[in-house]
Amino acid sequence: MEAPGLVVGSALRAAQLPPPPPLPRSPRGAADRLLIFSREPRPRLAPLTRCYCSREGKGNARSKPHREGSNSVREWLIFVSLSRLNVKANNDQRIMNLELMSQETYLADERHEGVDIWELFSEAQRNILHLNKQRLVAMEELKKLQDENKSLLQDIEVLETERQGFSIEIAESSRFSELLLRIDTMTISGMVGMTEASDLRKKVIDNRYMIHSIFSDIHHKQDTELLSELRLFLRKPAEKPLHVVHICSEMDPITSRGSLATYVTGLSSALQRKGNLVEVILPKYAGINEDVIHFLRKAEADYESYYGGCWHKNRIWTGISSGVSLTLIEPVQLSYFDRDMLRGYPDDFERFSYFSRASLDYIVKSGKQPDVLHVHNWETAIVGPLFWDIFAHQGLGNTRILLTCQDLTSQCLEVPNMLELCGLDPHKLHRPDRLQDNSETNLVNVLKGGIVYSNKVLLMSSTLPRDMAIQGLGHGLEATLTTHKEKVLVASHGLDGELWDPSKDIYLPQRYSPNDIEGKSFCRKTLKRRVGLHSGSSVVVGCICNGDSNTDGLREAVRVALHGGAQGDRVMFVEIYDEALEHLIFAGSDIFLCSSFYDPSLQIAIRAIKYGSAPVQINFPSNGSRQTEWHDYPSTALSQYIISTYGDMSLSQALDGIKNNPSQWDWRIKDAMSKVLSWDAECYDLHWEAYSVIRKL
Repeated sequence: MEAPGLVVGSALRAAQLPPPPPLPRSPRGAADRLLIFSREPRPRLAPLTRCYCSREGKGNARSKPHREGSNSVREWLIFVSLSRLNVKANNDQRIMNLELMSQETYLADERHEGVDIWELFSEAQRNILHLNKQRLVAMEELKKLQDENKSLLQDIEVLETERQGFSIEIAESSRFSELLLRIDTMTISGMVGMTEASDLRKKVIDNRYMIHSIFSDIHHKQDTELLSELRLFLRKPAEKPLHVVHICSEMDPITSRGSLATYVTGLSSALQRKGNLVEVILPKYAGINEDVIHFLRKAEADYESYYGGCWHKNRIWTGISSGVSLTLIEPVQLSYFDRDMLRGYPDDFERFSYFSRASLDYIVKSGKQPDVLHVHNWETAIVGPLFWDIFAHQGLGNTRILLTCQDLTSQCLEVPNMLELCGLDPHKLHRPDRLQDNSETNLVNVLKGGIVYSNKVLLMSSTLPRDMAIQGLGHGLEATLTTHKEKVLVASHGLDGELWDPSKDIYLPQRYSPNDIEGKSFCRKTLKRRVGLHSGSSVVVGCICNGDSNTDGLREAVRVALHGGAQGDRVMFVEIYDEALEHLIFAGSDIFLCSSFYDPSLQIAIRAIKYGSAPVQINFPSNGSRQTEWHDYPSTALSQYIISTYGDMSLSQALDGIKNNPSQWDWRIKDAMSKVLSWDAECYDLHWEAYSVIRKL
């Protein structure tokens, strides 16, 4: 087997421009030369010399003209051929930049050997003007091409989304109609009586929008099997759809910085597909991506919210993103969200406590009565104390609070008096059983307040069970989580099945699936050509790095690959983020390096599995063993599968598996790809359990 190739991509988003169009050539032969001159006293003209420009745009030993004759001679001519001009590609726009060597030159106002200096000067001026004009034209053409390219990509995404949505709509309608027709044939055959058939039809019609998620593969089922499922469905108590309002700081693709953004979008879309009503409330950041918000409009009326002892006006913007209703709150008088970053400022507590209070004021004044207010991380954890101390008796008596913690590392500690800004009483809340921090007792802990005042708390962990998550992820809140252990649940992330699915990925040169895997080989070859890997490398190892990546583990993985025979020129690092390339790296890799299976979202591992790549941890312990002490306590069926299949696999073992038993390896990869990893599977069930429990409280 050939040595493996390693491709390391960047997870830091940056604008990526298309290749530039060919640069225009000068149309006239006269423009092949430029004359550079300046005016000085007029001694006798020195012999003509030629000056060369460095290709890097910097002077070198050849960039200074050699002067012949007396040192007193201070005038000479410099001709520069356009072929010697430095043409540089700017990283952003690749605009032609003609750098002419700056020299102290002098020119006599006279003719030398029949050369008309002023004629040459006039011609040079014309050439310079012509080049400037050509440069402007090139810039305009490049900008036009960039805009057209961006527009075409957006059109492709819209068409793909519409196509997928249309296909889903047809499939759902067909399943509903087929189910009613099958009930008719069962009635005619005598399998069911008229009364039971009528009850079955009513149940199906009343739950029309949930049929596609309850019944699957109807066409291939026998009447007896389908009738058994229908009778179970008939006896199942009708579940009232939920009304859930997310109050959060991020939502993908509108504004995204971490795992919270994809979590809110994935969960909200899944809930909506199951027939529930979901809304999301966000701050209107200055850098928000308005292009992905459909029907964005500013409400005609403002509303006021309380903060800092007075009432402040807020603008309301509404729209739809990923099929979910969206509300954006924009303070009129305060510039809390008119900034470059989402967070990371000294006044972050003021910014997000203002937003949390404004969100609750908006819900009350708009007359909403949601079943669940779903808040996230410390940024909106203050909603819990605000709700129970101020808003619960303002028409929200049946509403309950659910807090999700993506991680517990950021908790927001503040002096107690800061709570007065949003209307809370610091004397009432600065207590050990409420918001007082467990370590720095002179401060209040905002995230702790969210845990104490929420009806349920979800810890996001794809591998750890509840007790181990409390102890391993608590970060000083272990005592608080243990006290409220009965309301703590553990849930896992799902995969965005529309964006991350090789069978319909718009970024891949050829799509593929577990039943038709040939496209993966083509993607592997395309990836090798794209990054310059040697064509002989039969195994590709991929990795996506960000600021939190385990660089020591990655260094060790490279060492293992090199020890296994990989050549230095087969380790490729791509330092600029490119979304299409990211998808191609997943599709073209046979093995994918993950920092750890402790990652709460486990998105890298899940994407790798979906794209037919084996996830391998790179957190090599110093004793050479793998971390397996938590294997007996997986939190979900998905984590159990990942841990049992890949938990003990090292990079060396994976490479040996591909080499020594390729047929078994291929079977394992196809089996993994066939797993249901989307939000509509186990992830939805875990969250539905949490919602259902708190609705009954």
